[in-house]
Amino acid sequence: MEAAFAEYLDEFTRRDWETLDPTAVTDPVRVAVVGAGWFARDWALPGISRSAYTEATVVTDVDEDAVEAVAAERDVTGVTPDEFRAGAVADAYDAVYVATPNATHLEYVRAAAAQGKAVLCEKPLEATLDRARRLVAACEDAGVPLMVGYRMQTDPAVRRLRDLLDAGVAGDVVGVHAAMSQTMLGELDGDADQWRLDPALSGGCAAMDLGVYPINTARFALGEDPERVSGRTRSEHEAFAGVDEHATFRLEFPDGVDALCTVSQNAQHASRLEVTGTEARLVLDPAFYEREDRGFAVVRDGTRVDLDFDQVHQIEEEFAYFGHQLLADEPFHPDGEHALTDMRALDGIYESADTGRPVALGDDAA
Repeated sequence: MEAAFAEYLDEFTRRDWETLDPTAVTDPVRVAVVGAGWFARDWALPGISRSAYTEATVVTDVDEDAVEAVAAERDVTGVTPDEFRAGAVADAYDAVYVATPNATHLEYVRAAAAQGKAVLCEKPLEATLDRARRLVAACEDAGVPLMVGYRMQTDPAVRRLRDLLDAGVAGDVVGVHAAMSQTMLGELDGDADQWRLDPALSGGCAAMDLGVYPINTARFALGEDPERVSGRTRSEHEAFAGVDEHATFRLEFPDGVDALCTVSQNAQHASRLEVTGTEARLVLDPAFYEREDRGFAVVRDGTRVDLDFDQVHQIEEEFAYFGHQLLADEPFHPDGEHALTDMRALDGIYESADTGRPVALGDDAA
């Protein structure tokens, strides 16, 4: 079976978007990092540093101690959020990466756009669909490029899965199954005082924080957008009062293809995406977490082939793409309009969970 699809997997980790020579880059894109939480410290800043196309030069956060620590460790300029919004050191960066709680994305993206800086904003775009629309509009009105941090889209494993689907190796796609779960409080040492559990800051928990991964990755792999969604949410523990602890949802794509997804902030660790076609199944397991190697398997006619490939640093790939597209003056694929489709889907899932009825997804409207 390997010979049947080997041509599509040659040079598995190739960057099929790369047109510039990374060794020739002398002036990488200078990035201001907004948010100095664990993800920015442990993953984003190392990813920026590893990429030949980017370098971190500024950091800000509401936590002054975190800013001071990152500034010393990374030899970057630390500023307060007020100083950042006022553009006090705007000459020191070309682009802004926003990695703060969902409901604070808009204020920082709006400030970056007013300064004329390109933006990479974490997903989901904001805590509500309305605020997400305003965020996208702020960049459009200022004429600055906006990319959204869908790191799965630049991961070679996901790109090769899409290649195989496009080549027809799986035949006609019949359905998608995805799962993503974690014991969130356990991984945070039982700390329930954090923003994902505050609906005003997060907009939701399991579906917003985890559900966006299978939603967007399924869209990217299939090359289609869902037309209708339905969902159920539930919370059993006091720490999750006001937000969804568990969520299950269905995305209805064109041609009768459904994606059935389960996400949880309080279940055994899982990270899986499976696309089933008439000719084969394509499986990513593990799939979604940046801190674990991705697994890639093709199953056809009772035979399973697990592919052995060099793993990449997901966040390095994301920032390499971000910096490369800016230096090459090329547009981003996961832009603001693309991300609004996810926000409409999430909004629809929560509406469906409240009403018990499916929700049709139309074009965005303010």
